[in-house]
Amino acid sequence: MKELYHPVTIGNLTLGGNVFLAPMADVSDSSYRSICAECGADFAYTELISSEALVRGNRKTIDMMVRAPNEKAYAVQIFGSAEATMADAARIVLEKTDCEILDINCGCPVPKVTKTGAGSVLTKNPEKLYSITKAVVSAVGESARPVPVTVKIRMGWDKNTITWKECAEAAVSAGAAAIAIHARTTAQGYEGCADWGVIKALVDFVGGKIPVIGNGDIKSPEDAARMISETGCDAVMVARGARGNPFIFTKIREYLTTGVIPDIPLRTSIEAGFKELGLLVGAFGERAACMKMRGRFSNYVKGFDGAKEIRLRIVGANSVQDFQDIFKDFVS
Repeated sequence: MKELYHPVTIGNLTLGGNVFLAPMADVSDSSYRSICAECGADFAYTELISSEALVRGNRKTIDMMVRAPNEKAYAVQIFGSAEATMADAARIVLEKTDCEILDINCGCPVPKVTKTGAGSVLTKNPEKLYSITKAVVSAVGESARPVPVTVKIRMGWDKNTITWKECAEAAVSAGAAAIAIHARTTAQGYEGCADWGVIKALVDFVGGKIPVIGNGDIKSPEDAARMISETGCDAVMVARGARGNPFIFTKIREYLTTGVIPDIPLRTSIEAGFKELGLLVGAFGERAACMKMRGRFSNYVKGFDGAKEIRLRIVGANSVQDFQDIFKDFVS
């Protein structure tokens, strides 16, 4: 029987472990990925990157692809609805970054993405999903650095349009090296419960041809262990459970290997928050970094004594000094 925590091979890339940070808009920037890597995440994805913006040469979009200095490996995730544009974007990714994987987003349910014909709307059209994936795989294959191309999907558009099987078949046929599935429909968004039975069915359907990465409702180390055990997925992808909670990776890895969940003291959590703040200041400047860290610091202290009082003060923090003043009362 395979160990719960184990290496994962995706195309020509072998990762040391199977606990991943999901791509999340306004969350999985290089600063936060750096903290998650330090806390034990084996692999991470960038925020979703617009292929149209890349092709137009948008500087902010290009900057979103930067690698965290301590990341041993990472993926750039792109989205779009036009085959040629996605292929051009893939070439730009390989030119501008040294990422180890290029991922195609076919799972984002946000209307501003789906209304453009991208993201999870592609689950309604497996043929389009195939042609986009094929175009990206071909573009990458013709490059000097042919990295694996992977695809992330949802289980379908709504309860009456469950298309994960057709989408998986399209992705595999087009040359995808791995497939990640968020086990909800687009209509569900992030509500209700993820259907892990679909992850298991996908694992059985793929039959070991390519790795399957399970996503949805991993909020604790026990959840990660249960998903691997129940579905047989090759890796787990943590999304909302990791927001402002990089230590979930520390806890998952320890639990998968020893059965013990380590205790993370408030001081350690706050220190990680200040490390992320420092990285964000370097990337965006102090004002923008502090705006981002208001919400993130609120998550860092979640569950600790005094968290409510801290959060009430955080909403007014505008500088690094403000944060230092807030936390000096809680870390002696």
